[in-house]
Amino acid sequence: MDMNDMEQKIQVCSRCVMDTSDPDIRFDEQGVCNRCHDYDRLIAQYVYIGEDGQRRLNRVVEEIKEAGRGKKYDCLIGISGGVDSTFVAYKVKEAGLRPLAVHLDNGWDSELAVSNIHKALNKLEIDLYTHVIDWEEFKDLQVAFLKASTPDSEIPSDHAIVSLMFRMADEMGIKYVISGRNYRTETHVAAAWSMGHFDWKYIQNVHKMFGKVPLVTYPHRTPWEEEAFLRKQIWFDILNYVDYVKKDAMDILQNQLGWQYYGGKHYESIYTRFFQGYILPVKFGYDKRRGHLSSLICSGEISREEALEELKKPTYAPSLQEEDLEYVVKKLGLTANEFEAIMRLPRKTIYDYPSYARDDRNLFRVSARRLYSIPRILKKHAKRIASRLLRTDSSKHNA
Repeated sequence: MDMNDMEQKIQVCSRCVMDTSDPDIRFDEQGVCNRCHDYDRLIAQYVYIGEDGQRRLNRVVEEIKEAGRGKKYDCLIGISGGVDSTFVAYKVKEAGLRPLAVHLDNGWDSELAVSNIHKALNKLEIDLYTHVIDWEEFKDLQVAFLKASTPDSEIPSDHAIVSLMFRMADEMGIKYVISGRNYRTETHVAAAWSMGHFDWKYIQNVHKMFGKVPLVTYPHRTPWEEEAFLRKQIWFDILNYVDYVKKDAMDILQNQLGWQYYGGKHYESIYTRFFQGYILPVKFGYDKRRGHLSSLICSGEISREEALEELKKPTYAPSLQEEDLEYVVKKLGLTANEFEAIMRLPRKTIYDYPSYARDDRNLFRVSARRLYSIPRILKKHAKRIASRLLRTDSSKHNA
């Protein structure tokens, strides 16, 4: 099949810019994809704006204050230096809460990310706890995932961050963890582009096959530990309760906190920038900008035409890509030839390795891709919060 035939087989959603590089995408008779339909459903079910959102948020804030009475901190927030997490810090402080900000230093923070974190938290007068991960362990795990040849090489960071938050909240007796996840800007998620964030069995087996350094201190959790944490903790997605418009949020952060933009979603991390902007599109043909832009189209922040024009541009500046390539390869302890050999390895998925996802698919014929497409933690706690607020509304009405 030549390139022209391949291009003819690519279908792009008529509403957003998701396309058939997402192997699980489906289109209706109007050419609108299932990711857009998911967006509409989730927004209608879990996002509250205007006076209704503020009223619901106020009630949750009072619950948080009551649960944290007598403690130094009444909630925990994660901070990366990016838009979402920094705006969470801003809104939490605006609500009168007493957060502790937690940052995972995995060795890949850009100077701008570090600057953003300290500027914002100093202005907001929020205490910061930074967990510095063991570099030799973490480097070995990242290289193992590259050698596994799946599109999941961000999992070592993502799994560690959430695990750290779980454990910190548990150790400090903090009931509420305030998350920066939100449906308005993060719904168009192609599971095949990255899976296994919750899957400790997968992480262990990839490391067992390709790693060399024992994972002694790496923050992690089993599914059973996660369930135990969730019985004691509530993860609250505050951005689903405010009129969250990313451009407006960036303006607030820049004008009031001295925050600076870093050029792309999650590009505050050098490794994330390189992985999403170089490895994923070059090796796997996945451009994560499609998901990010598609959610912004559906939220009305940009037009489809603007998104299509954005996709014609490089993922980020080619000169910076070259700098990142040299820096990342050297920092990971690889040679240029070793990295090129990794890039040429046959592409694989989570199902090629022992994992809970593969167990689910093989034993129960459950679609693990569907299971992981919208993170369970986000749906579970959105339902818990919405249910609590609904009961409160009902009680007030009956009274």
